[in-house]
Amino acid sequence: METTEVLISGVDFERLSDVVESPRYRADRRVPLGDLREGLERGTVVAPTEVPSDIVTMRSRVWVRDLRTGTAELCTLVYPEEADFALRKISVLAPLGSALLGARVGSVIKVHAPARVRRMRVERILYQPEAAGDFHL
Repeated sequence: METTEVLISGVDFERLSDVVESPRYRADRRVPLGDLREGLERGTVVAPTEVPSDIVTMRSRVWVRDLRTGTAELCTLVYPEEADFALRKISVLAPLGSALLGARVGSVIKVHAPARVRRMRVERILYQPEAAGDFHL
């Protein structure tokens, strides 16, 4: 199932709105804010306690699968300053990160990679802060 629906916790929405409006990122032409801005604009904002456990939120640890190659990847969606490729901590400003935000388990997301558009399925969420009651993250 391909989807464009985005569900975002109110806490994530506020923090990510600050990222999009931050002079630090707006001044850097290499930072692609457009996908994140678009996701925030079309997203439905809900209270953290109302986020279903099958929705990718900030700091969620997720298995995704490339539908062309069949390769699965485990990654954690993080804020830009927490990104660490070696630890598979993917910034919400990266193409995969912005595509993951608000996606539901089982949905297919489009990731605009440099060479092509990748279609990835969200396979499983191993950890989601809201489902774990970690509302302070």
